[in-house]
Amino acid sequence: MARWCYRHRLVVLLLWVGALFGVGFTASNAGTNYANVFSLPDTDSKSAYDLMQKAFPSTSGDTDTVVWKVDDGSVRDQAVRSRVQPALDSIAKMPGVGEVTSPYAGARGAAQISGDGKIAYAQLTFTQRANEVPKDLVQNVVDTAQDAERSGLQVELGGQAIQRIQEPPQGLSEMVGIVAAAVVLFLAFGSLFAMLLPIAIAVFGVGMGLFSTQLLSHSTDVPDIAPLLASLIGLGVGIDYALFIVTRHRRGIQRGLDPEESAVTALNTSGRAVLFAGGTVCIALAGMLVTRLRFLDGVVIATSLTVVLSVLAATTLLPALLGLLGPRVLSRRQRRRLATKGPETETASGLAARWSVNVQRRPRRIAALALVVMAVLAIPVLSLRLGATDQGNDDASTTTRQAYDLLADGFGPGFNGPLQVVSEGGDTATLVKGIESAPGVARVAALPPAKGVTVIQVVPTTSPQSEQTDDLIDTLRDEVIPQAGAQAHVGGVTAVSKDFASVTGDRLPLFIATIIGLGFLLLLVAFRSLVVPLTAAVMNLVAAAASFGVLVAIFQWGWGLDLLGLGKEGPINAFLPVIMLSLLFGLSMDYQVFLVSRMHEEWVHTRDNARAVRVGLAETSRVINSAALIMVCVFLAFVLSGDSGAAMAGVGLAAAVALDAFILRTALVPAAMHLLGRSNWWLPAWLEKRLPHLAVEPKEDAEPESPATDGPSSVVHGFIRTADGEPVDGASVTLLSKGGRQLDRVTSLADGSYIVSVPAPGTYLLATTAAAYGSRAAHVIVAEGPLVFDVELAGEVDAIN
Repeated sequence: MARWCYRHRLVVLLLWVGALFGVGFTASNAGTNYANVFSLPDTDSKSAYDLMQKAFPSTSGDTDTVVWKVDDGSVRDQAVRSRVQPALDSIAKMPGVGEVTSPYAGARGAAQISGDGKIAYAQLTFTQRANEVPKDLVQNVVDTAQDAERSGLQVELGGQAIQRIQEPPQGLSEMVGIVAAAVVLFLAFGSLFAMLLPIAIAVFGVGMGLFSTQLLSHSTDVPDIAPLLASLIGLGVGIDYALFIVTRHRRGIQRGLDPEESAVTALNTSGRAVLFAGGTVCIALAGMLVTRLRFLDGVVIATSLTVVLSVLAATTLLPALLGLLGPRVLSRRQRRRLATKGPETETASGLAARWSVNVQRRPRRIAALALVVMAVLAIPVLSLRLGATDQGNDDASTTTRQAYDLLADGFGPGFNGPLQVVSEGGDTATLVKGIESAPGVARVAALPPAKGVTVIQVVPTTSPQSEQTDDLIDTLRDEVIPQAGAQAHVGGVTAVSKDFASVTGDRLPLFIATIIGLGFLLLLVAFRSLVVPLTAAVMNLVAAAASFGVLVAIFQWGWGLDLLGLGKEGPINAFLPVIMLSLLFGLSMDYQVFLVSRMHEEWVHTRDNARAVRVGLAETSRVINSAALIMVCVFLAFVLSGDSGAAMAGVGLAAAVALDAFILRTALVPAAMHLLGRSNWWLPAWLEKRLPHLAVEPKEDAEPESPATDGPSSVVHGFIRTADGEPVDGASVTLLSKGGRQLDRVTSLADGSYIVSVPAPGTYLLATTAAAYGSRAAHVIVAEGPLVFDVELAGEVDAIN
């Protein structure tokens, strides 16, 4: 497939461009129909909503408010009333508005004026829920109300429907994330064209995903936060997956491969790993379905579709673009070096190799330090409280935030989250008296009954996000309503948010067990080990705890929240743990597979755990850290989205990826594997026979025919050092048969280590060449197992072992 896409590059490019513009044009004409469906069967708030819809079909929609404040005088003044009341009358006549309750409507409306007469509000009830109200109607309501403003008269609007029209500028956070990723890519590649390749793949994948999600919103329920989350994860994985493939392709060209062969090899190796990684992310996202929360179904569809399209772009469009660029995927300096000095051999960077050696030397100290850092960051998670954000978390410049603050100033903090006690039987008068006497209740008002259903508006003394408000809901449900002998349910936005958080918290353990179990099985099959997947599962939990600790400290405790410009502190969105754990699991699996697969390859060749861990870390840590840095830039850019849910997800995922890549995969995982030793790769024989075989990488080419006696293949490995014991980096080590035929050739790493493959036991010639020392050779005799052969380069080559 890679070769076909490379050779038919113009066809592939035109197909992708045509698909993107075609789907984009169709989606633009169709518009959006996102719906936040918080359907919570068997919850008290759902029962309350069903009763209201039955008895008050014209007022069962969400209730928003128009708030006005005067600087001088009173809102009762004729000059104020003559400007506001006509606006309210116009709003009441709009189709889709069920009822408008004015403070100027007799004794009932008098309660809608604050005690000092400075602030008043009108309630307007739509005939539909907020997510179903047309945006044109909402905008018309806002414009009509705010036309009544004059000097000294401030008019603001609040509520769920009003909040929907305050969407931030589309694409700002995505653009900032792309620019930040481009800077990192340019520093990594040093080539403009190479930098643009991952960006282009991410743009095509995310663009197709978002347009497709927009079309799907007309046939299924997709929440309005789903596109933001889909673009967030799509940009991250799209750029990272292309980065892995382009890096492999550039290495191939630098080592002398033809550009086409290099691209095919890159797609047939790193491309397979991308397919595996994308599959694990989709599996992790699908784990959200076990929570049976309909709100998350649309998130699963949007994010999974975007990941699939990003993988498809990386495995089809990318080889076509590589074909268009040819050798220009390298920088000019690299092309000149290739032309003058010939092919290069890749070695691990000095910093990565030195760090890998340090981890091997001090595994206990490094593991302990990493655990302490993660434990300290995880401490705030002990006070995690799930809930929902409201207008009080909006930016201070928005009309919803100003209306929220005006209502809190004039009528108390609990006014922004009234409860609706919906009764269909029993003694309503006794129920009202019981509610009035309950602690934490500021005001109670019973609306006229209809069809045997009575709605009692309850205003708490505390804000909607307060724990005391949650306690009041429990008190009403568990004590007040049963004692009154009434058949009633507690509803309203605040009660729905509490029930959603409760349901999510109850189902979270099953969800965590599901995705951890899936990850364990995948790694068990891939690496033929019980300890490696068990270690990965523990690390995922540690990373999740630490990242949620960062979230709690910022968004719940308010540490540094002003710097982010995201309003005041509050509870963590109830849906966020499920989404974050899914994405964290998928992304950490990518890094775990990339890291451990190289270690596993080394272990299979040498059966030397210390060397396997050291070499695997030295050769992969730089790519993992570069990919993680790009992810962090993309995720942090979503702080600019203006959406508190997306900002929480961005900060949480950025923290999770940074901690996972820079602390867990670079320090804690290799240190733990050094401490565990050979037990890392333990698998019972009976289980080995029953497990299916899954290879992320394609099978290697067959070994050359053995020049020696028949037997199992083996290796020769060791270190190249100077007479002073310093490692020799970049020494060429060649294994030859007794007849002089080359069997294997490698270059020593920064720590001086090397390893060559031996086809069978026998006698061979090992030649070592370094620029400052000339060429030296020695015979080696390989028996049944691996041979450790250290080389000292001085004037001669001496066998130390």
